[in-house]
Amino acid sequence: MPSWVDEAYQDYAKRLPRQQSVELNVIATAQRKSGANVPQLQHQESLKIRQKLKPGSRILAMDEKGKQWSSREWAEQYRSWLQHYPQVSFIIGGPDGLEPDLLEEAHQTVALGKLTLPHGLARVVLIEQIYRSWSIVQGHPYHRS
Repeated sequence: MPSWVDEAYQDYAKRLPRQQSVELNVIATAQRKSGANVPQLQHQESLKIRQKLKPGSRILAMDEKGKQWSSREWAEQYRSWLQHYPQVSFIIGGPDGLEPDLLEEAHQTVALGKLTLPHGLARVVLIEQIYRSWSIVQGHPYHRS
């Protein structure tokens, strides 16, 4: 990822309190060799993703066709996750998106909007929205209605 992605991600991640910390696990995309088709590539990436998921985790797949939430709706979801799950895992797919089976296995499929975003930008938008959700739940003045 370009340095601006890591810098922006870290900026928002460090704003969260230690009790609400986030852990970023980056999975290498499958190698795009000639002859490999999209379903094969997605499957290879899904195997790596599944290995990183922790048992009992609430799994949210980020996908442009998923449910779109306002910032207030994100905050309500965030509040619910804190009450019911020891961990929440957000999955952002590679250049070809997530494997359909992995999308089906996710507890929720969420969109960051109708746009298709490059992975790095989606990562930054997601962490900002997590921080914004925390700020709304805490009554912090970051979010202005």
